[in-house]
Amino acid sequence: MNIALAKAVDRLEDILAAETAALDSGTSIDLAEITGRKNQSLLELTRLAKSVPADRDPLLDQRLGRLREVVEANRRMLELHVRASHDISTLIARSIAEAESDGTYSASLGRRDASR
Repeated sequence: MNIALAKAVDRLEDILAAETAALDSGTSIDLAEITGRKNQSLLELTRLAKSVPADRDPLLDQRLGRLREVVEANRRMLELHVRASHDISTLIARSIAEAESDGTYSASLGRRDASR
């Protein structure tokens, strides 16, 4: 297997595993730095992939399969955090709207119209 490609895969796995672990544990991370490192790894892998022969080494296929698993675990964790952030922002927006409202235009709850 191509040594440069193996090292690039290792680096990307390490970056993704660190991000996934930090998100899972609630550890604060520098998202801009992590994103930059992921982008750099993607660029590196894209360049190295051009030199991979059509009849790939089975060991490379195993490594790429492992990388796929790490990428998927990271994707699931990021999706979970994005959904949670969306839910929290929706609650905050609703709370702000309710706090700013004087009730003039909202429907009355549980009261009957006295004119009936």
